[in-house]
Amino acid sequence: MIILLDYSEVWALLIPIAVLIRYRLQPKFMRPVALYLLLALVLNVIIDTIMYLNTLKEGIRFSNNPIYNIHSVVRFALFSYFFLLNNISPSRQLVKWLIALFFAGALVNFTFYEKFFNFQSFSDKMFTAESFILLALCMMYYLAVMRNEKASISERADFWVVTGLAIYNTVNFFVFLFYQVMLAQDTQLALRMWNVHNIAYIILCIFIAKALYAPAGNRS
Repeated sequence: MIILLDYSEVWALLIPIAVLIRYRLQPKFMRPVALYLLLALVLNVIIDTIMYLNTLKEGIRFSNNPIYNIHSVVRFALFSYFFLLNNISPSRQLVKWLIALFFAGALVNFTFYEKFFNFQSFSDKMFTAESFILLALCMMYYLAVMRNEKASISERADFWVVTGLAIYNTVNFFVFLFYQVMLAQDTQLALRMWNVHNIAYIILCIFIAKALYAPAGNRS
């Protein structure tokens, strides 16, 4: 079971990708999500390959932390673009300001506080900021849906994507926030908490698969 979770960041992506292959005609706002699935698969294969190689060679350690940082930037950029394209999303201007805030904060962080290509750890600050802003966008989406009485949310592809994102970021916000502290004080606890992250990632992928399988009327 643990080994299955260790590689879930790869195989979980195959679930929505399989649905995407079957239903290639998707709404415009789903295109960033589809692109994320493909880029995430490439990045996560590299991450898990490095992790596997580390189990084979004693004394020689490779780091996948820089790839995790790249994945965080890709995930934030594409899902925030998804919110920009969505017609029920919060104010486009507000979304743009939040995107600018994230990248400005990341620039300051990697200029003065952390190294982007840090082989010792991924950037918990960037992961936490990404999680917080995406969760805020999810909450604003739900408020917009509640105000739109005509919205049939259960049949909307965007609803399932946002719900998957909301679950993923709600679960992982505190995992990201305290991960480096846990890693320094109790490595086994940190590894167990990363399994929690992996379970949330599986849920995200399942919800994205449901979104890609949304009624044909939403594929425009």
